[in-house]
Amino acid sequence: MSGRSRAAVLLAAAVTLASVLVPSAHAAPRAPDTAVLDGARLQRTKLRLDQGDPQLRLGLKELTARADNWLIQGPWTVVDKPRPAPGGDVHDYLSQAPYWWPTQEPTADNPWGCPYVQRDGQRNPEVDSGTDRQDVEKVFDSTYDLSLAWYYTGKRAYAEKAAQVLRTWFLAPATRMNPDLDHAQFIPCRYDGRAIGIIDFSQSYTSVVDALAILGTGAPGWTRADRTGMAQWNADFLDWLKNSTFGKEEGAAANNHGTFYDMQLAALAYATGDRALARRTVSDARTKRIDPQIAADGSQPQELARTRSWHYSTFDLVAHTRLAAIGRHVGVDLWAYQGPGGQGLFKAVDYLLPTATGSTAWPHPELEFHRYAASDVVHAAADAGDKAARQAVPKLETPPGGDLWALRPAAEQLDSIAG
Repeated sequence: MSGRSRAAVLLAAAVTLASVLVPSAHAAPRAPDTAVLDGARLQRTKLRLDQGDPQLRLGLKELTARADNWLIQGPWTVVDKPRPAPGGDVHDYLSQAPYWWPTQEPTADNPWGCPYVQRDGQRNPEVDSGTDRQDVEKVFDSTYDLSLAWYYTGKRAYAEKAAQVLRTWFLAPATRMNPDLDHAQFIPCRYDGRAIGIIDFSQSYTSVVDALAILGTGAPGWTRADRTGMAQWNADFLDWLKNSTFGKEEGAAANNHGTFYDMQLAALAYATGDRALARRTVSDARTKRIDPQIAADGSQPQELARTRSWHYSTFDLVAHTRLAAIGRHVGVDLWAYQGPGGQGLFKAVDYLLPTATGSTAWPHPELEFHRYAASDVVHAAADAGDKAARQAVPKLETPPGGDLWALRPAAEQLDSIAG
């Protein structure tokens, strides 16, 4: 066999072997300009996957299992509710306050069973029927999982499904949602909507913002018209967040609602090109959020006062750590900040470590304890340089569906009470 023939055979064998080891590899994608996730890190992870990294391949198997499940669901739309939001526009988003309960048996004259009373931390099951809350969470989760699965595998079906979900919920004239939350978390016979309902979006919509950036690196089926339409929707939604009465009220909230508002505002500002607003929002969070919300010992007194204090302590830190991730893109190091009492994000995460690692019981009220709820925020602190958090990572409880941190390194609320 000639040298040239031998080289050709060897090259063909190498190509075949590569296709066996990495059957889903595709051309190295651009680093997405994500608002929360680190796009350059995603790009490096993709290259490691293509080289056959065994640990990442295990995580990818879990991610693609989620994505495969989304392929047979949806799309969803705000217009298919049994009845529209107050005001009658079928395109308005509607959700019901989760912790408010009827006090009377429904009758023809009082079909809701009003008046409603609050039971903190106790979710009224009726909020999951007749509104958009369950469906919008599926929109958020599916587009995130599908866009990441496409980015790492190149499987066209994932990108096309994500595009279908996004177009149906946000863009198609017959099915699109209006870019406001005027009727979020209404209370029957009491309020047609509340500022507090903004958290329906702020706790998860930044995942969609990042999904859009990922799809924007060249996903098949995601067109220029789609990109333009979503950019306009986000600009309109950002305008509503900044200028509406509800938006201003939520921005003034002193607890996790305010933190999540800032996180959503900063991400949307970054994604729509207002980097100055993103930078200012993250920078202001040092004295506006960290100082009043985190005590010198790292506890979060407002969240400890809740009936689900473990959930809400981790929940608020999801917002803080994601806000810190946005800060990385705009030159603000939120992790390095220490308040006048020495409080900061590292201390807040470290306060959770004894319970997160299973060594100590949580000493505060909690109606439904899930140790894994802290896993992502511990990962975030470890990545940011917290030695105690790094030591804690191997002792964390794996969340349902697996630990996907290596593939999507930004904190999520792992024990969601949205559904």
